[in-house]
Amino acid sequence: MTGGAESSVFRAGEHAPVTPGWTCGTCGAEWPCGPKRRQLLAEYHVDRAMLSVYLGSCLAAATQDLHAPPGTCLQERFIGWLPRGRATT
Repeated sequence: MTGGAESSVFRAGEHAPVTPGWTCGTCGAEWPCGPKRRQLLAEYHVDRAMLSVYLGSCLAAATQDLHAPPGTCLQERFIGWLPRGRATT
């Protein structure tokens, strides 16, 4: 793991990334999977800027791990799904 991701030791149902392939350790989908996206939105509900920073660091690590050139579909996968605008409280 090159950084940005959670530890490879995780709890069941956590949907943590498995590197270097950046798949979900729970459901096997590309990370962040649908359930993890919902978890992240709930966890960072009032601090979307920090969620963007976290996912940006994951994007940087995944770009390195997957040997993907910058500006590929990884950007959409990691941060393109984030809702735009302010979070409602």
